[in-house]
Amino acid sequence: MLIYLIIAAALVLIDFLIKAWVTAHIPLGESQQLIPGVIDLTHIRNTGAAFSMFEGKQWFFYITTLLAFGVVAMLWRDSLHKPIYRLGLTLITAGAIGNFIDRLRFQYVTDMFHLEFLDQWRFNAIFNFADMCITFGVILVLIFILFDHDKAVA
Repeated sequence: MLIYLIIAAALVLIDFLIKAWVTAHIPLGESQQLIPGVIDLTHIRNTGAAFSMFEGKQWFFYITTLLAFGVVAMLWRDSLHKPIYRLGLTLITAGAIGNFIDRLRFQYVTDMFHLEFLDQWRFNAIFNFADMCITFGVILVLIFILFDHDKAVA
């Protein structure tokens, strides 16, 4: 269990450091290219969820984050000897904590990763490291459930 706590703490720290760097080095609303035509850093403040859904409804995010922590805690109890499952839950938790800290401190999350190549399909999403942790965590949990179903329900 200690390794998962260390992983979660490291991921929350990485999220914090990336957000702090972007805030300090890229003016709000401005962009800095990383790989031309592929990805840039665009400093924005998001008071909503993905695609700015529920914009400005911080109470909604506080409640859903606390509920998510409860669900993850319940799932964790049944995850012994399921390292992929536990890693997925760890990633989800770390991402939720990273964004929760921002929401508590600032009433918004700092987003920065913009995949330029998706703009041609009118998919203009800007996200942060915590969002990536949540996404990859959900993918790992789904993979575990789909491909190791017997162990997932045991």
